[in-house]
Amino acid sequence: MPITSLNGIQLNYDVTGSGPLVLMVMGSGSPGRVWRTYQVPALVKAGFQVATFDNRGIAPSSESAHGITTADLVADTAALITHLGAPAHVVGTSMGSRVVAELALARPELVRKAVMFAATAQPHPVGSTLSKGEQALYDKGIQLPPEYSAAIKAMLNLSPHTLADPAKAQEWLDIFEFTGGKGTPGTRAQMAMDRSQDRRDAYRGIRVPSLVVGFGDDQMVPPRFGREVADVIPGAKYTEIEHCGHYGYLERPDEVNRVLIDFLS
Repeated sequence: MPITSLNGIQLNYDVTGSGPLVLMVMGSGSPGRVWRTYQVPALVKAGFQVATFDNRGIAPSSESAHGITTADLVADTAALITHLGAPAHVVGTSMGSRVVAELALARPELVRKAVMFAATAQPHPVGSTLSKGEQALYDKGIQLPPEYSAAIKAMLNLSPHTLADPAKAQEWLDIFEFTGGKGTPGTRAQMAMDRSQDRRDAYRGIRVPSLVVGFGDDQMVPPRFGREVADVIPGAKYTEIEHCGHYGYLERPDEVNRVLIDFLS
């Protein structure tokens, strides 16, 4: 993956395929390569050029341990779209969906269509408290046993329908245990991002064609929050995919990809 200097930082990105550009924005704590498991191959097959990248905070992009704001991530994304050849379809999940919404609001000329998975425009006390707890664990140097951490991550991010199958549950637990760890100064900076503002009124100003996708069993961002986002964006479409949690794009990739490609096409 090439690394380039954009918006005052180093940004690690990758581009695959040819056709209309689709830029994928990952959620907090995860690298852009996660999209390459299911979404990138499907989009390339459908005739799109797809760019993925590591958000500020995720090495080898600049970690920006001194602090990260949503405005930083929006400016990074805008710079990368400009670098690759604007405009682009822009797709995000969780934190990435907030970046997509704010980009569509601030720089609509860069965005052909906006897609937001697991979106929310307002804070929630449970999510905020969970984030504070994760920050406290990092700051105190506490690392949970990997098996326990994997089980908690599975229960928070996956659907009960997925976990009901012991074989599938074990596969996910193995993945989470293998990819877990203490975190880095960059992921700690992402955790500390200010998500306290209610942006519902602001999003009434978005004029980019938009799709919001909710995941039916999402415990981290319940789908009602996504419906709220779609309700305030003029003309936005909302769809909900059943039997998947916060990682719905990995749990139910065929359904997610079908909805995504239909909208972008």
